[in-house]
Amino acid sequence: MPAYETSVRFSVLGPVRAWRGEQELDLGSPQQRVVLAALLLSRGRPLALGELIRAVWGEEPPTAAVSVLRTYVSRLRKILEPGRNQGEPPRLLVSVGDGYLLRIQEDALDLAVFERRVAEARKRQTEGELSAAAELLHTALGAWQGPALAGLPGPLAESECSWLDEQRFAALETRLDIDVSLGRHDTVVPELLSLVHRHPLRERLSGLLMLALYRSGRQAEALAAYQGARDALVAELGVEPGTPLQDLHDRILAADPTLLPAPPPAPDRHSRPATDIPGGQDSPTATAHPAGPRALHPGHHQALQPTDPQADHQAIHPADPHADPQAIHPADPHADHRPAVRPAQLPADLPTFTGRQAELALLRALLPPDGSPPATLVISAIGGMGGIGKSALAVHWAHEVADRFPDGQLHINLRGFDPSGSVMTPDEAVRIFLDALGVPPMRIPAGVDAQVALYRSMLARRRMLILLDNARDTEQVRPLLPGSRGSLVVVTSRNRLAGLVAGEGAQPLTLDQMTPTEAFELLAARLGAARLAEEPWAAGEIIARCGRLPLALAIVAAHAGSRPGFPLSVIAEEVRNSHGSLDAFSGGDGISTDVRAVFSWSYKALSDPAARMFRLLGQHSGPDISAPAVAALAGLPPREARGVLGELTRAHLVTEHFPGRYALHDLLRVYAAERARAEETAEERDEAVGRLLAWYLHTADAAYPHITPNRRRIPLEPLPAGCRPLEFTTREDAVEWCERERANLVGAVHQAAGSGRRPGIAWRLPAVLWGFFYLRSHSHDWLDTTTTGLAAARAAGDRTGEAQGLADRSAALRDSGRLEEAITPLRQAMTIFRELGHTEGRASTVANLGDAYLLSGHLRKAVEYTRRGLVIARATGNAWSEGIALTNLGDAYQRLGRFDEAVACLQQALTLLRMHDNRWVEGVALDILGTVYRRLHRYDDAAEYYHQALKTHRDIGNRWGEGHTLGNLGDAQLGADEPEAARSSWMEALAIFSDCDHADAEKIRERLDRLD
Repeated sequence: MPAYETSVRFSVLGPVRAWRGEQELDLGSPQQRVVLAALLLSRGRPLALGELIRAVWGEEPPTAAVSVLRTYVSRLRKILEPGRNQGEPPRLLVSVGDGYLLRIQEDALDLAVFERRVAEARKRQTEGELSAAAELLHTALGAWQGPALAGLPGPLAESECSWLDEQRFAALETRLDIDVSLGRHDTVVPELLSLVHRHPLRERLSGLLMLALYRSGRQAEALAAYQGARDALVAELGVEPGTPLQDLHDRILAADPTLLPAPPPAPDRHSRPATDIPGGQDSPTATAHPAGPRALHPGHHQALQPTDPQADHQAIHPADPHADPQAIHPADPHADHRPAVRPAQLPADLPTFTGRQAELALLRALLPPDGSPPATLVISAIGGMGGIGKSALAVHWAHEVADRFPDGQLHINLRGFDPSGSVMTPDEAVRIFLDALGVPPMRIPAGVDAQVALYRSMLARRRMLILLDNARDTEQVRPLLPGSRGSLVVVTSRNRLAGLVAGEGAQPLTLDQMTPTEAFELLAARLGAARLAEEPWAAGEIIARCGRLPLALAIVAAHAGSRPGFPLSVIAEEVRNSHGSLDAFSGGDGISTDVRAVFSWSYKALSDPAARMFRLLGQHSGPDISAPAVAALAGLPPREARGVLGELTRAHLVTEHFPGRYALHDLLRVYAAERARAEETAEERDEAVGRLLAWYLHTADAAYPHITPNRRRIPLEPLPAGCRPLEFTTREDAVEWCERERANLVGAVHQAAGSGRRPGIAWRLPAVLWGFFYLRSHSHDWLDTTTTGLAAARAAGDRTGEAQGLADRSAALRDSGRLEEAITPLRQAMTIFRELGHTEGRASTVANLGDAYLLSGHLRKAVEYTRRGLVIARATGNAWSEGIALTNLGDAYQRLGRFDEAVACLQQALTLLRMHDNRWVEGVALDILGTVYRRLHRYDDAAEYYHQALKTHRDIGNRWGEGHTLGNLGDAQLGADEPEAARSSWMEALAIFSDCDHADAEKIRERLDRLD
């Protein structure tokens, strides 16, 4: 355990300040104080450089942001530890990974003391110790020296201030409530009048004012206060006051005697003094709790916030759910010790691989001769023209040395020269590798720098073989290189990658044509040495005509192999007659071989259906294609399409690289596209692409209800003839299909938009994929496709598509953590839906605006827009949406400490949710109710609701929700002084979170450690 600095105290409840003893410290410039505030509010969690940069400058930092930030940290270290000797490591502001951590005791921060006092006060309140509770709250609120983070510029202050001020306001309302209960109604009336005037929409304040006035003998003024509150709510939000305020009004009107104050309670012999709070420990009620599951609104793309506002003190800088614990804390005793995933992704070696002995000797010399792994990072860059055999050589050598790298092999096709232009980006490749290394999507960070850092951390201390095939340039490769020694990286490219050689020490190897002997051996391996020996001159002509190019030789060999009775002289004559018909695929390398002639010769030998399918495959923009998708492209029944694909595979014009999935070599795809332009009309080509894109859209729509049941469906255009989308029976099958086709689905959005002819597919496809993108945390693809779809809808003047695209883009922005940016698109979508008279779309957008405001810390606006969504749902008779809106509103109220209103909303929600069999959100509502009662220290009631939530989660297979509710149940059991029951619940939650590798597993471990 580190020795924390105890002589420095910090304040954020007002201006950001610090003291050593009685001496206040000069914390420097406003931006420097932002850095300190961010570290203080992270509450003992390391902050990466990127997080600190965003806290100071937002999403558009200056060019020198990193160096400026490090200067701020250096200055803060000198201010906080002025006596530290040069060379002595800092004790207070320490470096962790690429970021920093501030080590202080909790009671050194005024916010922590405030929270602890408020939590203790609420506990005393539920135990009937009202005087002690009021004293604690008066003391807690007295620590505030103005608005939180006063005077700080930038995004951090903008986002955190609202959250902190809400905590202050909730404590103030609780204190006023207790004061009224203690008979101090005359004293608090002036304060309440002022507060209600400034905050007319806070119904709890209006209710306290009404009660205080009534108890002071001012019944008419109490009724007038109700009318003022009602007028404000109707004018601003278009809603009537809630049930608690209406009931209070009716009771005042009837002069209900039970509203009068009770006699003062006798002193509680067991009441503890209000100041008896351990300075360095939290009471059990102030312990942080795991985030709870959240309701999803129709059209809602973002999970609800954690259900305990006291639990998440890192609302703006949450603990990174994607980070590898060992990447930041290599010696962390709580780190996950499950066996590391050992990927084995190498493609199959060619059984007929021959030749290249000189090149293999050079490659073998790169590794130690004793068969051990290398002591340094070894990079081999294999270059050469298309079709020269780079990939075949790389795969063959990789299989030969794979056993030297016991931690596994990674392989990826970077599509550097893909004829469709869909070059793989480095961040896309890194995400694929992180997935192969077993990192769950929810734990993959959003920024490419953070992804690369996590990737390299995963490879540290591992010996891996990494094959990067078909790279375009050095910049595409560099982020994929490990940062530690002992691994082997093999890169293939048509370019020479001089930057990789000069900057990274890569060993270059350029492939040329095969030697005549090697070419002869290749044909012999495929056709048999005896057949070549019978007509050696014919074999020689074939080799010469193919330019000793492996790709061309393989195609000719496949053709000859399918005709074993044909003399080689006949095959040679066919090649000779086809030669010279088209220009050469020289690729600028000076090789004059007419590869197109070889392709042409093999193509002409195809049956008509196979030739047509080959041509149409050149219209596909994705990296590979499934057999059902090929059937849609060609407009054929699936069985017939598979038969034709078999013919193309046997001719080596198409490769079945995985069962049921096919790909074309880049050169063959170019040739197929050329033949399509020459032999298919523009209309025929367009119809084929239209069938394929429609197939992707309708199949994704068939997966949609399994991934996001009961959500509003997106109306689709009719299916074209000959298009048969897939159907799914389980959620697992639907998600697996989306994952398998992800690159093609993203490509389909771009192809639909790029053609200018199918904007409807361009915006509808991201709309039906939102649930998949959200569940698998594919934020980059989500943002990419929604941006493209929105642009296509706008270009086409499609206002419905534009509104949907704006809503979907906002969801992708929220998922990416760009919370403030997510608000504007929703407001624009709301305006368009209103113009279109699209009530359902407007209701969904209004509700999502409430969620966007909640996520970004604007709690009052969150309540306002959630209530507006509720009004629209009721006006349109949409009980499904009404139930979800009530759940979300109840969650917002409980965060604000408005527990009576929260319970009323949630109970109404449960009635509607059960009436319409919305089990998913029912479980969420029950969990939130449990949290309300836990925060009120009514632990038996809390446990009952948590058990009901657990049953609901388990009935529908919501493992994520089950884990969260078990964590909350354990908190309630500990509060009820049942530590062994809490241990059991937390152990069960830990098993669930560990099984799905959820970041909250660490939080549960911390609870168990504290229990021990």
